[in-house]
Amino acid sequence: MNPLLESSLRWLCGRFVRLFYRLHLLPSHRLPEGGCLLVPNHLSWADAVLLQVATPRPIRFLVDDAIYRRRTLRPLFAAIGALPISQTRAKEAIRTAAAALKKGEVVCIFPEGEISRSGSLLRIQRGFELIAREAQAPVVPVWLDELWGSILSFSEGRYFFKWPRQWPYPVTVAFGEPLHGSDAAAGLVRERLLDLGEQCFQQRAVIRGHLGRASIEGLARQAGTEVLVDGNDDSRLTRGMLLALGLALANLLRRQCAESRIAIVLPPGKGATIANLAVVLAGKVPVNLNFTAGRPSIESACRIAGLRCAITARVFQNKLPDFAWPEQVLCLEDLAPRLKLKAVAWRGLISVLPTALLARLAGMPATGDRAEAVTLFTSGSSGEPKGVVLSHRNLLSNVRQFSHMIGLKKGDSILACLPLFHSFGSTVTLWYPILEGLRMVTNPSPLDIPKNAVLIHKHQVKLMCSTPTFLRGYLRKAEPEQLRSLQLIVTGAEKLPMDLAEAFESRFGKEVLQGYGLTETSPVASVNVPDPAAPWPGCPVQSSNRKGAVGKLMPGMSAQIRDPETGKKLSLHTTGMLWLKGANIFEAYLHDPQRTADAVQDGWLRTGDLGRFDEDGFLFIEGRMSRFSKIAGEMVPHETVEAAVVRVLEFSGEERIVAVTGVPDESKGEALVLLASRDVDLSLLRGKLAAEGLPNLWIPRRWVLVEEIPHLASGKLDLRKLQELAAITS
Repeated sequence: MNPLLESSLRWLCGRFVRLFYRLHLLPSHRLPEGGCLLVPNHLSWADAVLLQVATPRPIRFLVDDAIYRRRTLRPLFAAIGALPISQTRAKEAIRTAAAALKKGEVVCIFPEGEISRSGSLLRIQRGFELIAREAQAPVVPVWLDELWGSILSFSEGRYFFKWPRQWPYPVTVAFGEPLHGSDAAAGLVRERLLDLGEQCFQQRAVIRGHLGRASIEGLARQAGTEVLVDGNDDSRLTRGMLLALGLALANLLRRQCAESRIAIVLPPGKGATIANLAVVLAGKVPVNLNFTAGRPSIESACRIAGLRCAITARVFQNKLPDFAWPEQVLCLEDLAPRLKLKAVAWRGLISVLPTALLARLAGMPATGDRAEAVTLFTSGSSGEPKGVVLSHRNLLSNVRQFSHMIGLKKGDSILACLPLFHSFGSTVTLWYPILEGLRMVTNPSPLDIPKNAVLIHKHQVKLMCSTPTFLRGYLRKAEPEQLRSLQLIVTGAEKLPMDLAEAFESRFGKEVLQGYGLTETSPVASVNVPDPAAPWPGCPVQSSNRKGAVGKLMPGMSAQIRDPETGKKLSLHTTGMLWLKGANIFEAYLHDPQRTADAVQDGWLRTGDLGRFDEDGFLFIEGRMSRFSKIAGEMVPHETVEAAVVRVLEFSGEERIVAVTGVPDESKGEALVLLASRDVDLSLLRGKLAAEGLPNLWIPRRWVLVEEIPHLASGKLDLRKLQELAAITS
């Protein structure tokens, strides 16, 4: 390349970037001396320009031959020394790129082969492996962060014709540790790119904020629009009025509750939303207690969290005669008369004051970051409940991540019926609509299927979050017309049976999208989403969902697969223990250092789930370790056995009829027990399972008739109750 032309082009690129972008280079590994192959992610049409400005040496980009030879673009590509590559002349392209590397040049190939239209990392194509091995040149993973949302990305379903979120637009670039050319396999490059993406996401300024301040900003914008419809009484709140009531109650809570944590005992609805918002605006921590749990669990939670004050409603308190109430109980009905005048005053201020001044007047700090924001107690499906401390960083990150993946528009409605002591109910159906401008349509119970179906139809709900257990009710009690407005049906908490998904799609014409998460991941870790639209006719589909998978990881998350017993790191494509890292990963259990040390190591969360990734980045969960039995030295998955039983006995997907658990066995360590809510001919079942090819160790030798398969209020299987039922009859 002509040195004068090169310097001129670099100057022009720099001017372009400084005008439209705010470029930040993450302190990272330096480019190696001599030739090296850059392999960055690809999110926008500006990626090459940004990468060149971030790189101190000139880059020779590999460009598809069909694009290179376009009359309008060819002079530009020739000027920057781009290298055309063609699938029909692959060997020639490899030799050309390798020759440039051997001459000591920096060569760049976008290994995904196209711009991502979902914002997620696509399949890493293997062409770069051949180039790196031919040249024996180091391979440098590069991550370009925050470009999803810029006008040159495909966010909002289109390129160009939209307003950028900011100007100048923030972009972070990180260079990874060079990989030896012979070691740089596609799977390893994907892993390193995810690691870089996680590091970049951790640097985003927005996640260092405060949940209360972010709520003020989210609600003060378009304060006159509706934010909540209470399905219990059809009352409604605008965004401004919800904020005003929250600020008024927050002032009262500061005076009346000295403790840093306040219990909330309410189902989804107007009262629970105001209470949670007010506690955060008061600078305190809401702890939504599981009112379906037994008294010992509640007493344990109150003791661990130091709860001495609870917010509830008198009508709801009367429904819980055996609840372990803290010493101070505040009923919203008693507080309401004292809030009216203050709420009216706050509403007036919200109308005239800028959000920054409003936040200062409310006493909201600009930064919350790693401080405790919300504490949730786990459902205790397989042990005693644990207090999961979620920070401001955790919640702000997960809301931003979920919003990125789901892509709902401001004003869209979501069904908010999941309990708020459930992490999905807390983050996705409470804080997500408050922060991102959506409308929540609440109902106290996810089991009230007829009412939920009516609300979905009446208010044109776009997003429904559920569990497989709750979805079964819609097959029996809802009509297709009632669910017609739904664009997204996301299910989690337990594995989605394929027969249930197929039955639901057949009846309602709606695909059920499976996701995955844990309370410790705030909670959403991955989710399937609809395939993005093609930008022009004939453009190939970029798959964003896959049957049997739980979707792709949230933006800014990294993953490892490790051996469950030795902890040795494995390939992402091998089944093993799933470890996750990201800004949405919690840091500690409340006052429980031993359990924390067992779960979190150097920022990595041991999920307790066995999983693997396919080459497109979709995560497959093979089962929880707690849902495996070790029989004669072999790991036997309960969910696989359950699916085989349902299949050979031809049970419908409308209700859960069987569950498998393990009990101690002197000779083989454990034995499988089948629990069923219908009569089962065990000898006939065993014969059918054997004919299906199920290993003999995997076939239950005993079954127990139960009234119903036990579930927790969150929709998960109650694993402890299963074991108790199996043990009683053993």
